[in-house]
Amino acid sequence: MSTTTDLRVLLVVGSVRDDRRGHLVADWVRDRLAEHGGLEVDVADLRDVTLPASLDGSGDTAAWRARIDAADAFVVVTPEYNHGYPGYLKIAIDSAYDQWRGKTVAFASYGGTAGGARAVEQLRPVFAEVHAHTVRDQVVLPNIWELIDDEGVLDASRAEAPAKAMLEQLVWWGTALRTARQADVAA
Repeated sequence: MSTTTDLRVLLVVGSVRDDRRGHLVADWVRDRLAEHGGLEVDVADLRDVTLPASLDGSGDTAAWRARIDAADAFVVVTPEYNHGYPGYLKIAIDSAYDQWRGKTVAFASYGGTAGGARAVEQLRPVFAEVHAHTVRDQVVLPNIWELIDDEGVLDASRAEAPAKAMLEQLVWWGTALRTARQADVAA
């Protein structure tokens, strides 16, 4: 649990595919988090985390749980694949349980015409099951390939206002829930 005044945010890149665009979205979100200030940001690219589908606790499971435990709040960057979220993201969520409890989650999604919105709607009840709170506002980037120029730079300027609203909710809920968790431990 954080003892600093900065809110500790874990930014999770949820796709592990070779042709993914999630790293571009995560970089853009990380810049918004940095501009906000008062946040300590850790980026977790699931491509760099080895978690077994068997959930047997091997691989990087202990380190993954420690990163989740250390965070006060999360921003999950997810694509929409076949009207859902990536399977490896589900493994990452299921590889921990108590570490998610009483924390807040925000989403930045991308994809085709729905921009990942269907993936996020499927993730909300998954996070509710691990006793995490999800914020209402989210970043949605439809037709992501149209937002990337020839040099691979993402132009998500149209998502600035939704990102600001999402971050305000993330910080409010993240701070409130951190205070509640600290009071619960002290009781």
